[in-house]
Amino acid sequence: MRKSDQEGRTASAVPSVNARLQQLRDTPAAKSMERLSSIRLTIRFVGVKLRMHSPSRATMRGDLLRFNGAVERDPAIAAWMKEHAGELGAIAHQWFAMMRKCGDEVRELLHDGFPVVCLGDAPFAYVNVFTSHVNVGFFHGAALPDPDRLLQGSGKFMRHVKLAPGTSTNVRALTRLIDTAYLDIKARVENG
Repeated sequence: MRKSDQEGRTASAVPSVNARLQQLRDTPAAKSMERLSSIRLTIRFVGVKLRMHSPSRATMRGDLLRFNGAVERDPAIAAWMKEHAGELGAIAHQWFAMMRKCGDEVRELLHDGFPVVCLGDAPFAYVNVFTSHVNVGFFHGAALPDPDRLLQGSGKFMRHVKLAPGTSTNVRALTRLIDTAYLDIKARVENG
């Protein structure tokens, strides 16, 4: 077969393939698939957006992240604290106890494997144990005043303070950050 014949067949085949694809796109089944595909993409987008906040237990209302299932004392957190005994666990327990004391309406839950404190269902702080340090984190940490420059991180909202055994901790400044985070979430919840 000559090259010019091959090119002619290819060129004439393209319009018929495109026409057939268009016919297939116009069928009711294809339109349903297109709608499902669009829904799937939306679900994926929301899932990605909330992945770090456990989509099964997290929602966004307004500008606030909300966690379903926060209770006054979560037994899962007691179990978590027992699992994380030792130096690092003691540090996490100390600061989580401080967070619990912020107010009567403080609730808690284990979220993504670490203890979180909430005002009602709106999270404001957490602790987490790593191999050689503990994070005391804040869900709206980027908005908190931090004159002592304890906060680390570069995310849009969250910040954390790293604590390690054998290193000094500015207890007064970290306590102030926890109290400020609580007052901040309280204002956010009240002002919607």
